[in-house]
Amino acid sequence: MLPSPLTTPAALHRAREQWPDRLAVHDHQWGTEIELTWGQLAEQVEIFAGALAELGVEPGDRVAIWAPNSWHWPIAALGTHCAGAVLVPLNTRYTVAEASDIIDRSGALVVVAADEFAGLDRLAEVLASPIAEHRTVIGIPLGGVETTAEPLMWDDFLAGATPQSIERGRRRARDVAPDDLSDILFTSGTTGAPKGVLAEHRHSVTGAHAWGANGGLTPDDRYLMANPYFHTFGYKAGILPCVLFGTAMFPLAVYSPVEARKMLAAQQISVFPGAPTIFQTILDDPDRGPDDLRSLRLIVTGATVVPVVLIERLQSELGVPTVITAYGQTETSGFITTCTSDDDALTVATTCGRAFDGMEVRLGANGEVLTRGAMVMRGYLNDPDATAETIDADGWLHTGDVGTLDERGNLTITDRLKDMYICGGFNVYPAEVEQVLMRVPGVTEVAVIGLSDDRLGEVGKAFVTRVDDDAVTADDIAAYAETYLANFKRPRSIEFVTVFPRNASGKILKRELG
Repeated sequence: MLPSPLTTPAALHRAREQWPDRLAVHDHQWGTEIELTWGQLAEQVEIFAGALAELGVEPGDRVAIWAPNSWHWPIAALGTHCAGAVLVPLNTRYTVAEASDIIDRSGALVVVAADEFAGLDRLAEVLASPIAEHRTVIGIPLGGVETTAEPLMWDDFLAGATPQSIERGRRRARDVAPDDLSDILFTSGTTGAPKGVLAEHRHSVTGAHAWGANGGLTPDDRYLMANPYFHTFGYKAGILPCVLFGTAMFPLAVYSPVEARKMLAAQQISVFPGAPTIFQTILDDPDRGPDDLRSLRLIVTGATVVPVVLIERLQSELGVPTVITAYGQTETSGFITTCTSDDDALTVATTCGRAFDGMEVRLGANGEVLTRGAMVMRGYLNDPDATAETIDADGWLHTGDVGTLDERGNLTITDRLKDMYICGGFNVYPAEVEQVLMRVPGVTEVAVIGLSDDRLGEVGKAFVTRVDDDAVTADDIAAYAETYLANFKRPRSIEFVTVFPRNASGKILKRELG
């Protein structure tokens, strides 16, 4: 059964009506403490949508956000939706070259970028690049760093909204339909080129509702958001479920076990999703007090193999009653299967659970995991061939993962048809990395694999052939990668080889590399 409403503007309207005075967002990261109720959040969203309309943004136009988790992000995202526009989140770890490519391909007319954050000033980078040409750039003031250019900063942008444009935004919000595009999230493919996943409001909201219902979210919950908002885990399993269930959002831009532990204790956080490595660091924090995390009632994890002992420790040492693992892809708004609160530790740790409400799962040829249902994307941006290869005539999405199903319908991922590996919770597609490194002068061929890593789960290793022994060095390749690849995509080690192992068809046998 599909949830109601089926658009984010309608969901926000309902949140405003049902919980006008309940806390929606709390953020104290940037030198000031910001608290917004659902009524206040909705008002700020309306102003943002009106300001976009005043700029000339029309329904269907694209708005990109390049910023870390802060109170600005849900306002910008929901404001984009309420203006009838399409959200394009950008990974904060992207280089300016990667961000520029996605902005160009998505056709984004507006770019919302943060200034100084974690030693980087994305706003300054945007203003100094071709991204700023023929586009409106809106600056989010986090670090307060002065720039040589004159961007349209957040407060000035909002001040540009007029009563007429705000009312125009309200009308557009009411007109947003379930099958209108809500966002384009880019995910790399085996061809090496990032692909834009087209998600409609009904895909995003249905998945978010299923995720929130499975976790039993309520307006009494307080949700610590360490998962980045540009990712489905932070946006569609974070912001959107909170809007649907009235749960308070506590954004965290930079994760550290110390800061997370402080927030958990001080704010009485009850819901905390994240990658397994996050919880491992908290468990191993020597300064953790016995009652620091007692307010937690729900942990949701996944993305990598989860040790059974980790699930047991989360429940026994932290006293968390419910620990859940799940499985999804960007092409399904992040939702395919999930465990439930009734599952035991072994099931949670060794399987991805059963299909979410609204989804089906079966195994295809070679054990490939296939799924179809309410969360499956419309297709890939401007790529009908890739769409047809991924979604068959019967609507089954081919995930590229290999798995097994037990008698209860629990899915276990056993292998990948694709070469993708996961570094620190982020998907890395070797073909994309290989395409970039092949541009290094003197390199003749590249093969990238993922290797096990205690801290990040997996890290990349590049095997390289070159014109001759003096043609290129590992430092040359590393420097090139630093310019053109986000840090989680960069190989942590480089090995030069004279010849690659190949099969009869001439394809490199990556399983023989290591």
